[in-house]
Amino acid sequence: MDLLAHYYHAHIAELNRRVAEAVSREALSGLVIHSGQPQRMFLDDIDYPFKVNPHFKAWLPLLDNPHCWLVVNGHDKPQLIFYRPVDFWHKVADIPEVFWTEHVEIKLLTEATEVASLLPRDLANWAYVGEHLALAEALGFTKCNPEAVMNYLHFHRTTKTEYELECLRRANQIAVRGHLAAKNAFYNGASEFEIQLQYLDAVGQGENEVPYGNIIALNQHAAILHYTALEHQNPARRLSLLIDAGASYFGYAADITRTYAFEKNPFDELIGALDRAQLELIAMMRPGVRYLDLHMAAHQKIAQLLLDFGLATGDAQGLVEQGITRAFFPHGLGHMLGLQVHDVGGFSCDDRGTVLAPPAAHPFLRCTRTLAPNQVLTMEPGLYIIDSLLKALQQDSRGHQIAWDTVAKLRPFGGVRIEDNVIVHSARNENMTREQGLA
Repeated sequence: MDLLAHYYHAHIAELNRRVAEAVSREALSGLVIHSGQPQRMFLDDIDYPFKVNPHFKAWLPLLDNPHCWLVVNGHDKPQLIFYRPVDFWHKVADIPEVFWTEHVEIKLLTEATEVASLLPRDLANWAYVGEHLALAEALGFTKCNPEAVMNYLHFHRTTKTEYELECLRRANQIAVRGHLAAKNAFYNGASEFEIQLQYLDAVGQGENEVPYGNIIALNQHAAILHYTALEHQNPARRLSLLIDAGASYFGYAADITRTYAFEKNPFDELIGALDRAQLELIAMMRPGVRYLDLHMAAHQKIAQLLLDFGLATGDAQGLVEQGITRAFFPHGLGHMLGLQVHDVGGFSCDDRGTVLAPPAAHPFLRCTRTLAPNQVLTMEPGLYIIDSLLKALQQDSRGHQIAWDTVAKLRPFGGVRIEDNVIVHSARNENMTREQGLA
């Protein structure tokens, strides 16, 4: 924790600098950042799991306490309005006494409805940042999530502070423990649900604490890109596992994917080939490189794999230009990573809100940025047998270039995806996932 405490001072200074610039541009007094409030299930007396506003947890690793507020203007010491009710039904949050508390002024709030007495008086000059707009209006805010401020904050949030990079490293360290446990469970015959339990036990986080619903897909389920059903029963034959699972540390996310074959076979060789291609793509990452160019390079590599493994005929460039590779690799190469799994700012060209949208042929690409130091991104090429996408190839002349017998042989395995989390430095790339011991 000493290292984080050391980095945190500079982290808060940078956040203050960003806020000072953003509110100065818009002639605001400051920002009031709401942690959020619980949402009640329909016709019930139970709340959905609480998820904190990412703009709030950018300042403080305070993740599980609703009805909190941060008052920041970039110059004065940030004020934390900390919700601590009198409640005998639920665990009441302890007053924080940790490394970050010396950097904020803490005011206690015992009744959520009485927060107005602790907020700045002239709220017309302050902007509300959060999702509960009706509450903000009732309190007297006239500016909610102003677009210019949000554009500025989102653009600059892609540049991580040293504190954030350390949190991301630790999130990867935790997630790698889970992936190693999941791999072992797969080879020992566990079901999808059992693999999930062993993963969560290894990372020490519940399914509402990990940053997203884990994808644990045996066999053909791996062809469903966001498969989260978690079958309790094992398939009749164990062929493959695709696991896309992360972990959280102080609100920062790890997002890692691995694919395994149960036996040595051509699918296992395909995994190895995609793994090598992924590392080649990571080696291409450096400041000044456009992520869109990396995505297109990935399609060239997928095309070559289709040729090498007898899935298609022709030449690599032709397979890309005809859209054949998109049927096997339909998603984007990766995305920004940080406080959110799909972190903001992936399409931002500048802090004024200029956007570079993905090309029409690649609508699921989540990042078009030019890479810069201290950005953190995932790199996750994949190759899948998705019948609904391949069907389109069968309906025109492209179908003659597909080796449908080979497709049929790979269909029961679902697909393969390899995903690492990478920090772009000025002179090198830091593959946090591999450096934490996950091959």
